[in-house]
Amino acid sequence: MTTTATPAGSTATPDRRANPRLLVGLVLGIPTVIALMLLAFAAPAIHSGATDLPLAVSGPAPVVAQLTGTLEKNAPGTFDVTTYGSADEAAAAIRDREAVGGLAAGPTGLTIQTAAGAGAPYAALLRGMGAQLSATGRPVTYTELAPLPASDPAGAGLTTLGLPLIFGGMATAAALVLAYRGSVGARLLTLLAVAAVGGLAATAILQFGFGVLEGDYLLTSAAVAAGIAAVSATVLGLGLLLGTAGIGLGAVLMLFVANPISGLATGPAWLPQPWGQIGQFLPLGAAGTALRSAAYFDGAGAGRAWMVLACWIVGGLLLAALAGRRTGRR
Repeated sequence: MTTTATPAGSTATPDRRANPRLLVGLVLGIPTVIALMLLAFAAPAIHSGATDLPLAVSGPAPVVAQLTGTLEKNAPGTFDVTTYGSADEAAAAIRDREAVGGLAAGPTGLTIQTAAGAGAPYAALLRGMGAQLSATGRPVTYTELAPLPASDPAGAGLTTLGLPLIFGGMATAAALVLAYRGSVGARLLTLLAVAAVGGLAATAILQFGFGVLEGDYLLTSAAVAAGIAAVSATVLGLGLLLGTAGIGLGAVLMLFVANPISGLATGPAWLPQPWGQIGQFLPLGAAGTALRSAAYFDGAGAGRAWMVLACWIVGGLLLAALAGRRTGRR
């Protein structure tokens, strides 16, 4: 038997480490990711604020016209005003999350309608406006339509769910891709079970342990579970289809794109547009809206958020099923 030595420097077996296309991809790809991450973090941080906030104004037509004109003069571009015939109609719109607050003109003066559950900045802004109007001699009263718990007046409890929700989803997916070698069906069932148990546990800690949530426990738990499942299913599908690169892509999408434009801390209306609206079509933003609605608004105004979460879950499961079929054919 004769053995032929491979000459040093032979190129019979291509070396991927010396592939110039890989270097070009790194030079172009990583700066692109850095730029997108910078835009996703910097734009909300720099340009967030009161711009085109949906506001409900109600009362007699002449008074409403006067109030609208005053808002345009003193705070141009701050509010996107929708008029209603009565304070009750305006309150219903606020509870349905069609507006962040309202001004209701009545025979005894002006009522500032706030909904702290929609986001702390909106209530503070409206109360500041009420203080200015009161200083001019106009009678001003306040009505809170979606109060925060007394133990969490700033609404920080809900904000703390962001990173655990992302980590729970990503960690579950990474473990099912890298450490588990069973069937795709077993992975999907495990994913859904982890999301359900995680939602129940996280909500129990915040609601019964710290007292920072007061909404329906099961509905709030379902919102947390849906957020975990949406993140986890997406990363799982990408990981099974693309390997570790898919897990990395999912991590970048969830942690560095979806997270800063989710509006979880302030509500999407406080973010610069269109970032705030884009964030609502990503898992974390949709989960945040569903959580606020469940915790403070009896579930109202979250129809689109639930649909978005369902689409991400189904999309991730379809990617996982496609990866399973491809592996089976191989």
